[in-house]
Parts: sequence; C-alpha cells; structure tokens
Amino acid sequence: MSILIKGGRVIDPANKIDAVLDILIEDDKISGVAKNIKTHAHTIIDAAGKIVSPGIIDMHVHLRQPGREDKETVATATAAAAKGGVTTVLAMPNTNPAMDCAESIALLKGIISKSAKVNVLICGTITKGRQGKELSDIAALKKSGAIAISDDGSSVDSDELMLEAFKKAKQSGILTICHSEDKKLSGKGVINLGFNSTRLGLRGISNESEYKRIARDIELAEKAQAPVHIAHVSCQESVEIIVKARKKGIKVTCETAPHYFSLTDDELLGYDTNMKMNPPLRSKSDLAAIREGLKDGAIDAIASDHAPHTENEKDIEFERAEFGVVGLETELAVSVTELISSKLLDWGKLIEKLSLNPARILGIDKGTLSEGKIADIVVISPEEEWQVTKDGLLSKSKNCAFLGRTLKGAVDYTICNGKIVYKR
Repeated sequence: MSILIKGGRVIDPANKIDAVLDILIEDDKISGVAKNIKTHAHTIIDAAGKIVSPGIIDMHVHLRQPGREDKETVATATAAAAKGGVTTVLAMPNTNPAMDCAESIALLKGIISKSAKVNVLICGTITKGRQGKELSDIAALKKSGAIAISDDGSSVDSDELMLEAFKKAKQSGILTICHSEDKKLSGKGVINLGFNSTRLGLRGISNESEYKRIARDIELAEKAQAPVHIAHVSCQESVEIIVKARKKGIKVTCETAPHYFSLTDDELLGYDTNMKMNPPLRSKSDLAAIREGLKDGAIDAIASDHAPHTENEKDIEFERAEFGVVGLETELAVSVTELISSKLLDWGKLIEKLSLNPARILGIDKGTLSEGKIADIVVISPEEEWQVTKDGLLSKSKNCAFLGRTLKGAVDYTICNGKIVYKR
C-alpha cells in the first residue's frame, strides 16, 4: 500500500524542514519527502493549506486497562488518541494489576497487540504495587519491554528507596519519571491553596507540595548520576528549580499538560469537578510561568495526563470526586488555540514539544519525517474551529476540562505505521 500526501506545509524540526512538500509512504515507511513527487499511489491526500507533521507522542496516558475497563480500554483510548493526532502513547503503570512485574507487562502487551489503533509503550512501576515500600525488579521490567518507570499518581516518600531506584534505573538504562508530590504537604487538599480555596471552603494543595518534592527528586537523581523526567509541572517554583538544575548539568527533563497553560483555579468557582486534577489548576502567575517555560525551552514536552473516570466518580460532591481529566483528543487543539494563536510558540517549536522532544526523552526512534523511518504522521487543518462535546469524544469517559469550548486546529488524518487510523 502507498499513500501520497500532496502539497502540505511539512514541519519536521528534527530535519529543520518547514516547507510545502509532498510525502510518499510505501508499506509502513516514509520513502520520499520532496517537491512534486510523481507516482501512482493507492491513496492521495490533498494537504494544501494544511500542516503535515510527525505524529504526536504523548508520554503520559492512563489507559485503565487492565482492571478498570469501565473507565477506558486500550481500544477506546487509542481511538481517542488517533482522533487527536497522537500516534504513540506511554501507558502509565497504575493499572490493576500494576505494571510491577514481567507477568503484568505480558498481560498488557497481549491486550495491546489485539486492540491498539496506535503505538502503545509501557511504563513499569518504581515500587511493587506502587506502594512505595519495596522496589520493583527494575532490570526485569526493562527486559520485559518497559521503557520507563514511574509510580505515577504517587511519589516515593523514602529518600533511600528513591535513591536506590535511580541507581538501579541507571544500571538498566531506563528512564525514571517522577510524580513529585509530598503528601505530608498536599494532605487532603483538593484544589490549589489560595484565595479561591478559602472562598470555596475547600482544602488547598500548596505549590510547595510539588516543588519541594521536585527539588528532592532532582537531588537524588544527581547523586545517582541518573536522568530524571518530571511529570505534569504546574507551578512557577518548579520551573525555576528545573532551570537551575539544568544549569548545573543535571540530566533533568520535564513536561506540562495543556490545562496548566490554559486554565487557572478561577475555573473552580462553579465547583466543576471536571476542573479537579492533581496537581491542581494553579494561579494566574503560575500559568504565566508555565507559558514562559514553554516559550524559553525550560519545559521540554506537552503531555495530556489523560485520566479517564466514570460519571459516578466525577459527578458527585467536589471533595469526593476523583482527580483527573481526559485529554488525548484536545491536547493538540488546546496547544494550537493557546500557544500558536497567541504567537507564544511557532509551529516548529510546538511540534518539538509534542513529538520530537518526547521521542528523545524516551529514547525512541520516532518524532521525525526522515526517509526510511516508520510513517507516523498527522495532517492538521490549523485554522479549523470545533466545539468540544461529550458526544464528540471517543474516549470512554467524558471528564474533559474543555467541554463546551471552541478550539482551533482539527486533525484531518492520522497515519500510524503507514496506515490511516483516523480520517475526519
């Protein structure tokens, strides 16, 4: 099978390409990127006026399978991913059973091989059962096919255990991803600590609970001389700590999520539980710092932190509702609406954050449109506006922070492994 994408604005930061070109896909690979490719392809896509880029690599996704198929499955999540232009996801390990041993990873791999519409990579746990008490066999996880480790949803409280984890991760050549949260400081908080938490009578989560733990995680990674990736950065102090660490030569990378550069805790004044996530939506000054961090390169990547929950877990009293929002279908459009339209980032820089940098951080051979590479490509109508509705979401759960909003940037085609997996 061959696909010819004609006359699109091809943006490939890895090869410093931003030009109107054709792309030829033969079987599962890119076989040509040039002007006016003349060939008889099985499928021709007219991409005039559209952006053609490497597929999005979302390094922070909760698939919920195995264990909570009522919230999401590999099939529904990867269908949602394809609709959002995402061709590779990293599955977080907080499933049931948790991804803490070779058997669990084999179970998930079996599900992926049967039902995934896009590439699914697996993240193993740092500790057994994500309990923070005993290290997983990190070498065995790597051997089973895990490409990173994390206790996402929890932070490892013990400094000794976390240091040992970094050392073992370095020995195994696997990346450690940290959910940096000191539960002694965040406690039973449900929204950002500040004027709005007082006004609403809800317990607050301080910036300190995030940035103090980030400082600790980076310090331990430095001791072990291991790389560390910080998940879902949400506040100003966190960005400052990461920048300082980089200046010292520490191997630290980080991501933020679209809700942290587009929404503040003012959204919570109506007690909307679709605005409840962890870390929480922060203040206007934090949002400005996250946007600045994206602009100046302090923040490497954008990831959805896609966290599906059923309606009966969300549509209840605010304090009892689960933390988390779905985001696979909206991350690109929110990024276009907030970052491209405001000229905070250009298209090349945005594609770096969504595709090239995640590939580099994870050490995978993706995120480019080089000839000979596997064809993971997205075709985007950059000015197309669309409204986020529950009915329009392919994710099994509908707990989206952007419901009712009009966003700019629509995916026309998603091509994964040389096959069209989504067409608008």
